[in-house]
Amino acid sequence: MKEETAPQLENISTRLDQAIRLLAMFVVADKKQREQISILSRAGLDRHEIAEILGTTPGTVSVELSILKKLSRRKEKRS
Repeated sequence: MKEETAPQLENISTRLDQAIRLLAMFVVADKKQREQISILSRAGLDRHEIAEILGTTPGTVSVELSILKKLSRRKEKRS
């Protein structure tokens, strides 16, 4: 029974992953790249996943996340 369940669970996992990626693409479709990265990061995706969804590199995502953190710190200091 376990041997039959493993492929089914893998199939479900793959389909859920695809659905999440499609939903993520839909949610950020009309946004600028920095905002897309911010949204996807806050949704819990890592830089590799974000890069794959947006068609960019993990390095680009890392740079943008760094800039977003700096901007956030500046806003906190002003408050």
